[in-house]
Amino acid sequence: MSLVTLTINNKTIQVEEGSTILDAAKKLNINIPTLCHLKLHDRKTENKPGSCRVCVVEVEGRKNLAPACCTPVTDHMEVKTNSIKAIKARRMMVELLLSDHPQECLLCEKNTECDLQRLTADLGIKSIKYSGEMSKFPKDSSSYSIIRDLDKCILCRRCVTMCNDVQTVGVLSAVGRGFETVIAPAFADPMLETSCTFCGQCVAVCPTGALTEVNNVSKVWDALNDDDKIVIVQTAPAIRAALGEEFGLEPGTVVTGKMVAALRALGFQRIFDTDFAADLTIIEEASELLHRIEHGGKLPILTSCCPGWIKFFEHQFNDLLDIPSTCKSPQQMFGAVAKTYLAEKMGVDPKNLVVVSIMPCLAKKYEAARPEMSNNGVPDVDIVISTRELAKMIKEAGIDFTSLEDEGFDNPLGESTGAGIIFGTTGGVLEAALRTTYEWMTNEELKDVNFNQVRGLKGIKEASIKINDMDINVAVASGLGNARKLLEDIRAGKASYHMIEIMACPGGCIDGGGQPYLHENNGIIEKRMEALYEEDSNKVLRKSHENPFIKQLYDEYLGKPYGEKAHELLHTTYVKR
Repeated sequence: MSLVTLTINNKTIQVEEGSTILDAAKKLNINIPTLCHLKLHDRKTENKPGSCRVCVVEVEGRKNLAPACCTPVTDHMEVKTNSIKAIKARRMMVELLLSDHPQECLLCEKNTECDLQRLTADLGIKSIKYSGEMSKFPKDSSSYSIIRDLDKCILCRRCVTMCNDVQTVGVLSAVGRGFETVIAPAFADPMLETSCTFCGQCVAVCPTGALTEVNNVSKVWDALNDDDKIVIVQTAPAIRAALGEEFGLEPGTVVTGKMVAALRALGFQRIFDTDFAADLTIIEEASELLHRIEHGGKLPILTSCCPGWIKFFEHQFNDLLDIPSTCKSPQQMFGAVAKTYLAEKMGVDPKNLVVVSIMPCLAKKYEAARPEMSNNGVPDVDIVISTRELAKMIKEAGIDFTSLEDEGFDNPLGESTGAGIIFGTTGGVLEAALRTTYEWMTNEELKDVNFNQVRGLKGIKEASIKINDMDINVAVASGLGNARKLLEDIRAGKASYHMIEIMACPGGCIDGGGQPYLHENNGIIEKRMEALYEEDSNKVLRKSHENPFIKQLYDEYLGKPYGEKAHELLHTTYVKR
């Protein structure tokens, strides 16, 4: 590709043809503020509509200022990012945005995490220069996962790009014209009445408080302070690789022990690991796969751990409802076991046992509320909070997180293998399943448990694994746009697999909608992924079927894997939507 030479603020640089002024400025470490521009986490898609005009710069020979995020460079271009004309225009654009924005920063869910708030501070804006009519729209809090507050929307369209181009869900778009323009579902329907998957990726990229998660922190505090309730907690694998970022630790720092210590300090009576339930999921899912292979069942089997992808499937591919695994997700399996097996062991009425989940995913809040996820009217999981919400609780309680001594999970639902840990990254569920499936099919020890063919952040990965005389064809998709491609090939008969793992979020749970906000990726997702694989490699037991507490659970309570009791508690059905 040919190179283009240009000058920015009297500094000369060469960049690839097709680059924007913003791209070139970044290479010179020149900061041009932006609001609408964002490189999304799939690394291929950019949101650069030039709608906010905050990134305008002066280009010699051009009458109007140019938006840096969407103006291609040309040979011998001369750019000024810090001219008086550009600075005044940039300031005016932010002042105009503020004139139609609620002045309630202290009460906003995105306070201290808001790009508009940060930019306002950087520009030294201390008053509202323009006044007039302000937008006023009803707040949509219909779902269990996401709240839409259109009064705070700046029409950057980041969420539109994420929802339509990356996830291909197609729920959000511009509705109305002029001053009445909003970003909303068709006909301004409530989110709960749309095909939204509640993956939360729109929340993750929203620069303001227009899209936020449903906050369940007060529910957890209430439960912890109710003397009539026994409150236990489970933590998903991806939490340990991201929580530390909220306390200034380097991305990829594993904080499992500190997290457990913090949860004890908050007052949870038992602290368990969702990785235990991930191991349990593998036992059931691998059993289901073998049952389908041996009895001519429908293939491929699709993993069912991700509620965002399951809802996507129920809306978009409900003609294929017989191919996903019937296994509940690890979150729900844990809840089901806690409200039965554990409650009996503890001598507690399940109605007085409160199960709190800490998840990297906003769809988990929706999943816990699904009517299928209960037993005799008792929900498997009572309250779900995100990584961000846990961090807020720790800070609210005044806990010095980084100084905490490491502590361990409680048993019997706190012991896990390395296979359970890697559930948190794309390809991890499939790799965990292959470790168990291989040994069950061959009756031989699998010496090298690392299936590197399914690792990495590529959107779609395929592999063929030789087990006995059989080639087991597998695929992994992360991000719903990539899932769509795989499922359309299956529907059309163009692809043949035995097992497919799908995660709604690009990169899997490490990049979930409830994880710490990423204003720039800068390799953070890779570091979170590497942290989980490192913790897996440090485990003595790395195959789910080797977990002694899983064996004990079947011996004492569930009986045979994929048997009657297991079906009753650990499996579910899906809905044609």
